[in-house]
Amino acid sequence: MRTRRRRSRKEAQLGSGPPGSLRFWGARYVEWLAEKNYSPATVEQSVRYLGLFFDWCEARELHRPVDITRPVLERHLRYLFHLRRDNGQPLSFSSQVRRMVPVKAFFRWLTRQNVILSNPASDLELPKVEQRLPKYVLSVDEVEKVLAVPDIETAHGLRDRAMMEVLYSTAIRRAELQRLSVFDVDRARGTLRIQQGKGKKDRVVPIGARALAWVEKYLESVRSDLLVGPSEEHLFLSSTGEPMLLDVLSTTVRRYITRADIGKKGGCHLFRHTAATLMLENGAELRYIQELLGHAQVTTTEMYTRVSIRKLKRIHEETHPGAKLEPFKEGRSKNGPEEQAEGDDLPSSP
Repeated sequence: MRTRRRRSRKEAQLGSGPPGSLRFWGARYVEWLAEKNYSPATVEQSVRYLGLFFDWCEARELHRPVDITRPVLERHLRYLFHLRRDNGQPLSFSSQVRRMVPVKAFFRWLTRQNVILSNPASDLELPKVEQRLPKYVLSVDEVEKVLAVPDIETAHGLRDRAMMEVLYSTAIRRAELQRLSVFDVDRARGTLRIQQGKGKKDRVVPIGARALAWVEKYLESVRSDLLVGPSEEHLFLSSTGEPMLLDVLSTTVRRYITRADIGKKGGCHLFRHTAATLMLENGAELRYIQELLGHAQVTTTEMYTRVSIRKLKRIHEETHPGAKLEPFKEGRSKNGPEEQAEGDDLPSSP
C-alpha cells in the first residue's frame, strides 16, 4: 500500500513544461502559494490535484490555459464521477470536490494575473457534498476500556496512554498532537498551546488534571529514554527519538480501539468526536466547543448537535405517548378480542 501511495504522489507532481503551458503556470501558482504563507497541506494538495488535472488535460491535447473552457471543466467533472479506484469503488462526492477546489483556485489566480481574459471555472457548479455524521462515538465506559489497553509497564505503552489521554481531554487533531512541544504544556494553568493548527491558527485549550498526570508520568519515566538529540522539543517521540509519523499515530490508536473489543472502529479523530459529543451532552455551550475544536465557523461545530442524542432521547421518553414499554397483561394476545373491543362498531367483512 505504501508503494502504491508513493507512486501516485510521484505521478501527481506538477513537473515542468514550456513557457505558457499549464505546468509552467502551475509551478508559478504553487510558488505563489508558498510566498503567501499558505499551509504546507494546502500547497501539497494543490501540487497533487493540479498534477492529476494536467495529466488528464495533456491526454486530450490540452496544454495551455486558454485551451481550458467551461465545457472542458464540465467534462472533467463527468470524468471524476465515472472514475474508479483500484478497488473498483467510485470517488465519493467529497473526493471529487476536493480534487476540483485547487483547479478552481488555479484558474481564479490565472485570471487575476491576466494570463487569461476570463475565468472558465467562475460559475462551475461542483457536486453537492453530503453532510455526514461521525459513524462512531464512544461512550464514557468505552473510552475507559480503550485507555486501559496499553501496557503502561512498557515505555511505548505509557507513551501511548499519555497520547490518548491528551486526545480525549483536549479534542485536538492528529497533526496537532504530533507537533506538540514540551513547552506547549502549561502545568500551572492546566492548558495546552496549539501552534499553527488548521488554517495556521494558534489557540490555547484546557487539558484535564488526569491527562496532565499521565503526561507528567511520561515525561519523568519515558521521554528521556526515547530522546536521542538534546535539542529535540517534540513532546511525543518514536523509538528512534524522532517525532511520530502521522500514519504511525493513526495505526497505534486504531490498534488499541480494536483490541478494546467494543465493536467500534476509528483512530485519533474518534477521540475528538467523542470529547465534543460528551461535552455537549453534559451541558457545554456550542460556542465553547467551537473554541475547543478550533472551528472557524460555528456551522461546523453544529454537526455535534445532531450526533448528541441523549437530550433528544430524554425528551422523547418524557413526551411521546408510545415511548414507554408497558407490561403485557395476561389474557390479552396480539390482535386478540380485547384489543379489538373498541372497534366492535366497525362493519364486519361480508
